[in-house]
Amino acid sequence: MARIGVFICHCGLNIAGTVDVGRVVEAIRGYPGVVFATDYRYMCSDPGQALIQRAIAEHELDGVVVAACSPAMHESTFRQAAAAAGLNPYRVEIANIREQVSWPHQGEPQRATEKAIETIASLVEKVRYDEALEPLTFPVTRRALVIGGGVAGLTAALEIARGGYPVLLVERAERLGGHVAQLSHLYPTLEGSEAHLAPLVEAVTSHPLIQVLTGAEVVGWEGQVGHFTVTISGLPSPVDVGAVILATGFELYAQQHLPEYGGGRYPDVVDGLQFEAMLKAGEIRRPSDGRPVREVVWVQCAGSRDPTLHRAYCSKICCMYVAKQAALYRRLVPEGQAYVFYIDVRAQGRGYEEFVRQVMEEYGVVYLRGKVSRLVERNGALEVWGVDTLSGQAVRLKADLVVLALAAVPAAGSEALARLMRVATDESGFFAEAHPKLRPVESFTAGVYLAGAAQFPRDIAESVAQAAGAAAKVLQLFARKEIVAEPTVATVDEELCAACGRCIEVCPYDARAMHPWKALATVNAALCQSCGACAVACPNKATTVKNLSPEQVLAMVEAML
Repeated sequence: MARIGVFICHCGLNIAGTVDVGRVVEAIRGYPGVVFATDYRYMCSDPGQALIQRAIAEHELDGVVVAACSPAMHESTFRQAAAAAGLNPYRVEIANIREQVSWPHQGEPQRATEKAIETIASLVEKVRYDEALEPLTFPVTRRALVIGGGVAGLTAALEIARGGYPVLLVERAERLGGHVAQLSHLYPTLEGSEAHLAPLVEAVTSHPLIQVLTGAEVVGWEGQVGHFTVTISGLPSPVDVGAVILATGFELYAQQHLPEYGGGRYPDVVDGLQFEAMLKAGEIRRPSDGRPVREVVWVQCAGSRDPTLHRAYCSKICCMYVAKQAALYRRLVPEGQAYVFYIDVRAQGRGYEEFVRQVMEEYGVVYLRGKVSRLVERNGALEVWGVDTLSGQAVRLKADLVVLALAAVPAAGSEALARLMRVATDESGFFAEAHPKLRPVESFTAGVYLAGAAQFPRDIAESVAQAAGAAAKVLQLFARKEIVAEPTVATVDEELCAACGRCIEVCPYDARAMHPWKALATVNAALCQSCGACAVACPNKATTVKNLSPEQVLAMVEAML
């Protein structure tokens, strides 16, 4: 007979403000198999965990249900607390009565309380059938692959190598440095970019533990966290690595897709990187005829913040590099005039807001709040049509040169790489993180980490910080001789398996295969992510996920109903 303890968290007022916790405790105390039930203001606190540990010992509990917030928040916390008290951690379940009960039913305390009782009862049934599992272990190949040789990739590779592990750095271009190598100066200090980039490139290329491959791409991929086998163009044989960092960066949206701004039609309409090349050359001249430029208009949000183009996001770096470029233009051409059309100025970072204000006040750059409607060419000169929304006046400016602050979009090849490596992307095509708050540098594929603008537009400082975070994750992985993985993976009942292969077809992680000599489907536990697709596809229920058997699911449904 099971001896189950139930612990209900108030979560301050997040749960107790809607759910009648006292009533829930009384209802659950009488549920079959529950020998102890109580509540506490914050179960995740040290006193709350100590309460669970005492109850396990005093009441000889063999199963625990904690009714609290999402298991993504504190499941590991409560399982570790139970393990410290001698209870197998896989006989601990979380009933989510915050995100799934209290929050969606605010203003419905009666319904929320009833639903909380039902939810907890269903988890009591689940834990009743839970097996006492042991974590899985796999060996680790202590070598990292970094894809992308921009500032994020260079930083990540150097951090891992300094940690004492070999790194293979693969860059598609023929040179390292990414877009930073194309910049003339950096904001907000207006220092030259080469002074910062050159030492980083030198440190990477001269490090004995870093192998750099330029003009190369990843073309083949298989394996799992701790042991991936990667095929790279230019290398005669595949390479084994234990972890991967994706630092493929970004590129600018194509001007040709913005005909209303003259993109691809007028030679004197350029993008931000083309203007950077002019600044590096020390001369600002019209591409059409080479004449000096006396009036420049910057158009911000060109292709960004536009839901119709599936780019509703802000490209983030544009406001700052436009301010930098305008200031540098005024330095080179003091008699020239600079205009910036903007929707909002988004200058987030230490000293960024002050820098933009300095550009306006000390450099005399004119900022016009409003979106440009179109560009026209008249008698060989450009005219920019827009509206100053602060004054409500239509504006038409003549310009020798127009600079489009184009949207930052995923680098070419990102989609194909994501499919090859089974890495999720967001609606805009950037690599998606596993959790925006708790796992910001991890992808959904274990062992694959994200750095820099491959995940989302970000500037140099943010890219370096995220690259260091991704490198720390790799070093954490390599610090162990073996990987400890969750044992709640798919399993096969050999007596029921008909070797139909349906589980192999539906597995999104390539974790299923046919046995080499038996008529039997097998599971690669290292690749399995416990999604349950195979269990659904199996016509005679030969496949189940451990601690989520059909008996458990049916018992949970009956408890809810």
